[in-house]
Parts: sequence; C-alpha cells; structure tokens
Amino acid sequence: MHIEIDHDVCVGAGQCALAAPSVFTQDDDGFSALLPGREDGGGDPMVREAARACPVSAITVSEGGS
Repeated sequence: MHIEIDHDVCVGAGQCALAAPSVFTQDDDGFSALLPGREDGGGDPMVREAARACPVSAITVSEGGS
C-alpha cells in the first residue's frame, strides 16, 4: 500500500489522524503528515477509512509501493 497526502489541498481538518492515529499525525502547522516509517500504512486497516474521511480528498491510497 502507498499513501500520498496532497499538501496543497490539505486544510488540516485532522480526520485522518482521528481515524488512523498509528499512521497519520498533524505537523507543526496543523496539516496532515505520515508518522515516520508509515508511508506504507503499517498494515493499519483504518488507512482507507482515513482517506475517505478527509473532507477535501487530500489523501490517496494505492496498492503497491512508491
């Protein structure tokens, strides 16, 4: 699984961090960020729910690597 966050679209709603706190966090400016080493989702089944919960669709989850 590969996760991308479009930082130009992110508004910092924090829904991703609420849905999958073991994968997502918010940076110092309040925008979505991946926790270190979690670029592949770390096997968390809530990653897709976190992407779905994003109010501006800033998160893309795809199968496969980079």
